[in-house]
Amino acid sequence: AGNVRRVQCLKYMVLANMLMESQVDPFDAQEAKPYKQDPEVMAMTNLVAAYQANNIREFEKILAHNKRTIMDDPFIRQYVEDLLRKIRTQVLLKLVEPYTRVRLPFISRALHIPEADVEQLLVSLILDNRIQGHVDQVNQLLEVGDKAQGMNKYTAMDKWASEIKSIHATVCNKVL
Repeated sequence: AGNVRRVQCLKYMVLANMLMESQVDPFDAQEAKPYKQDPEVMAMTNLVAAYQANNIREFEKILAHNKRTIMDDPFIRQYVEDLLRKIRTQVLLKLVEPYTRVRLPFISRALHIPEADVEQLLVSLILDNRIQGHVDQVNQLLEVGDKAQGMNKYTAMDKWASEIKSIHATVCNKVL
């Protein structure tokens, strides 16, 4: 019975490491090494490997193939959606990084989720300031850019308009 509890605790520790986005390998500890090859723990370690590699397809495949060892545990099942959200977030951030404009259908295909879910994820990332940009719902487009840069342009234009207004008032006073 103690062995079963150890395996279960190790699985929960691996889950906690993924949820914390920790880079610490729980199998570095001497006490955990003998259990690394246990079939139940192996499923979790494969899940961690896919998670750290930002490989959504592999992550989802491991979840599907190891339903008994992962999804049948009510405690782990409770956090699977959080893990999926985290890996999707990581992949999405890397995916949009080099672009200034990205179509939502493109992101949807890369993440294997509906466009509505992509939009919801993008909105939460924008509100959390993890992505600087906005979603154009009409054109199904994420436009990435620094809001401050756009504001600087409008501030400069406002200052320019004020200067022109001042010059106009000066010229008008001299003419009259």
